[in-house]
Amino acid sequence: MAAITDREERQIEEANTSGRTPVVFVHGLWLLPSSWDRWRVVFEEAGYTALTPGWPDDPNTVEEANAHPEVFAHKSVKQVADHFEDVVRRLTRRPAVVGHSFGGLLTQLLAGRGVAAVSVAIDPAPFRGVLPLPISALKSSSPVLGNPANYNRAVPLTYEQFRYAFANAVDEDEAKELYETYAVPASGVPLFQAATANLNPWTEAKVNSRNPERGPLLIISGERDNTVPWAIANASYKKQKRNSSLTEIVELANRGHSLTIDRGWREVADTALAFVKRFT
Repeated sequence: MAAITDREERQIEEANTSGRTPVVFVHGLWLLPSSWDRWRVVFEEAGYTALTPGWPDDPNTVEEANAHPEVFAHKSVKQVADHFEDVVRRLTRRPAVVGHSFGGLLTQLLAGRGVAAVSVAIDPAPFRGVLPLPISALKSSSPVLGNPANYNRAVPLTYEQFRYAFANAVDEDEAKELYETYAVPASGVPLFQAATANLNPWTEAKVNSRNPERGPLLIISGERDNTVPWAIANASYKKQKRNSSLTEIVELANRGHSLTIDRGWREVADTALAFVKRFT
């Protein structure tokens, strides 16, 4: 298990001494914890205390990440989920957990382990049992899955690849700004794990969707998302709604995979916040 960083230790201590309900934000591939900075402000202004743990070995800045891409390699779904669970279990109150993309899959893994009070999974990557494979999702993941050697690599996206996978629903100027501001390399391992989950009974991309301790769950889907289209998000919802806890899904019109970081981020944050408020 990866060691908790000094930054994460400070956030845990602040959360535990604040007396407020913690909200843990989980980022996905090709982003860093700083992608949640504006969300932290919104949730803290609403009375929560926000934590933004990183994946193991995450650099502090985009510049640092792009200068040393090798640090992202070899990070698996279980390794990252275990690290976030370690952070969550250090909290004195069960948190809300909010995640995007692979962070949305990790959010559901954590909820399935019974450590979340309420969860929001935004355009979540698929887990075992989620069967649809839309062409756009295959194209979005092809920069990694197209070369088996990428399993052991950290893989950056070109601007054109980022434009298709993340920023297809914004204009060219904003797409370039998002790419320069947020995009970093990503571990190839989780994409291969998700892609083969339905072929591997022992896959790490496996969610305990029936745990009665899972808590309420909201899935948010962007209507124009190429990476996690509605078919995938809705299939995840259908698996999760068998849980005894409340499960809901909402589709946000004209939103792509960059919905948590682009100019429309506040609509998504407010949607997540409203759900969290209902149960905390």
